[in-house]
Amino acid sequence: MKKILFAFFCLFTHTSGLFAQNDAWHIVADNIDPANYYGITVANGMIGLVSSPEPMRVKDVVLNGAYDNYGRGRVSNILKGFNFVNMNLDVDGRRIGRKDISAYKQTLDMRGAQLTTTFNVGEQLSVTHRVMALRHLPYCALSMVEITAKKDVTIMPASVIEAPEMLQDVRNYYSEIDRPHVLIPLLTSVGKSPSGKYTVAASTSFIFEEKHGSEPDLIHEDWDYNMHLLKFSKKLKAGETYRFSVVGTVISSAHVADAHNEAERLTIYAALERSERLLRRHTQDWNKLWASDIAIDGPVEDARAVHSAMYHLYSFAREGTALSLSPMGLSGLGYNGHVFWDTELWMYPPLLVLHPEIAKSLLEFRFQLLDEAKQNAFSHGYQGAMYPWESTTTGQEETPVWALTGPFQQHITGCVGWAAWQYYLVTKDKEWLRTRGWPMLKEGADFWASRVERNGPGRYDINNVIGANEWQENIDNNAFTNGMAKTALAYATDAAKELGLTPNPDWMHVADNIPILKFPDGTTRENATYDGVTIKQADVNLLAYPLKVITDPAQIKKDLDYYEPRMAPDGPAMGNAALAVSAARGGNAERGYDLWVKSYKPNEVPPFGVLAETAGGTNPYFATGAGGFLQATLMGFGGLDITPQGIVQLKTKLPKGWKSLTMTGIGVEKKTFVVR
Repeated sequence: MKKILFAFFCLFTHTSGLFAQNDAWHIVADNIDPANYYGITVANGMIGLVSSPEPMRVKDVVLNGAYDNYGRGRVSNILKGFNFVNMNLDVDGRRIGRKDISAYKQTLDMRGAQLTTTFNVGEQLSVTHRVMALRHLPYCALSMVEITAKKDVTIMPASVIEAPEMLQDVRNYYSEIDRPHVLIPLLTSVGKSPSGKYTVAASTSFIFEEKHGSEPDLIHEDWDYNMHLLKFSKKLKAGETYRFSVVGTVISSAHVADAHNEAERLTIYAALERSERLLRRHTQDWNKLWASDIAIDGPVEDARAVHSAMYHLYSFAREGTALSLSPMGLSGLGYNGHVFWDTELWMYPPLLVLHPEIAKSLLEFRFQLLDEAKQNAFSHGYQGAMYPWESTTTGQEETPVWALTGPFQQHITGCVGWAAWQYYLVTKDKEWLRTRGWPMLKEGADFWASRVERNGPGRYDINNVIGANEWQENIDNNAFTNGMAKTALAYATDAAKELGLTPNPDWMHVADNIPILKFPDGTTRENATYDGVTIKQADVNLLAYPLKVITDPAQIKKDLDYYEPRMAPDGPAMGNAALAVSAARGGNAERGYDLWVKSYKPNEVPPFGVLAETAGGTNPYFATGAGGFLQATLMGFGGLDITPQGIVQLKTKLPKGWKSLTMTGIGVEKKTFVVR
């Protein structure tokens, strides 16, 4: 068994790309400044582990689908879980920290979704520490440790569980399950969410190579209510290598009724699966995800940037759930972990073409909250469904009261309907359309029909809204809002016909009379009072892509030329990505490439180049920007287009630095599209 496990560790070391410095699959941080450090996230769509500059530790554990009222804005916030991945290491009786180590390097293997940290402790030993959020076990993480002694030394590793400040009434437990063939130690912590609404639990166990009865003696230390640990001592001879793993679970009663027992059950299950089986399943599931890939034959930094964006979207979502994506994914508590239009318009489209089964989960989140959206419309005096601008699992409006976007950024309802019809066009799943898509499309169309102010032919105005450009509030006839309303009404009509139903004739009557305003020179006007001021992000330009409300190439270029210089340098990343699509589809590959680079490169922060929301910003990881960046790649340079005929490819040109762009595993048929 030891020979098999040693061979497996060797294979793991080889495939992890530990020494890769300059390829498209690894991000290497070897010049780490703790004072200027923005962590990278390993996640599996349910738990997010955010890296730390400190050895063998992570900064945060974010738990998807669990919200409670605390913190910013008097509204719900996504919960941090127990930090169950942290470890301590004592060497010859001394606790090691950053000041005691050298050759410190962290490497993210995006293909394998593993973060590897390596360092030396003086002249005594070298350490390799790998951590991953297991893809096949949504609530579980695995850490694998390899310590090589350079001289005779005594080590004392410890598995630590620490409680974040917001968890209340924390209780710590330790037990051992002794069986004839194995000893399973269980380190467990249980606490309450800030309001007491949920129970949160975490549990960990060591996985040793030794035969039962020869494992090291374990010592449990219960320091205080917020931290306890399990440790062991081991003497190593010079040249000896010692390996062990820690597996753990974090879960809440938002996910299962009995979080405490389930955390321990899942940890026992994972511990008895053993490291090699856990790693094999994790790798297999990530290989399935990467069967849908984007390969650039060009500068390696371009290919790596695309894989980083894909890696993060793949990490933050998963199939088989009814959970959606927040702008920061599972990288932290940004925007309280709420769900906005960022999902449907920015992150959802690349996931739809790459992995429709994941996109389906994002839509299921909206479908299950349809009744709450109908109540929201009723509360505001409208028919149909009015989705909240900021949503959680309650489905109610979660925008802080001081932010006017809550009641006025109503284009979100159109975005949900738009996304639903895109899913049907890609999958042709008529049963899904009948049971899921149609109810959302119908109720959204009823909302818009009741929302317009019928002021005569061509004057079915949508007044007093906030558009995509949030810097102009309470405006009339916003281009994007009006364009999205027209689109949602048309898509509801198409869906009814597809199902053999009679569409409400008022829907297309309304759509045909919603105005899209223009300046005297023919440029599309962002809203009734827009006078050319700097804008936060693309608004008018979204009428060309993705809405296709404007299809004339001359008009698209005219609008692009007008609004590009008015984009704020401190606006969010996805604005330039939308412009890049129009430029690339318009045949100007070099302009498109400049905008493509501008949509991510200025937003990278050290040491991993994770994306902040804005250039010079510090709130990574901005998954919305990754979604826009991937759309610029797939739908811009790649020419992919979602149509009634499914996913087709438009004729496009590549920037001069790229020899080819290959997109594999596209759509339900897993097709390959190439641009040369």
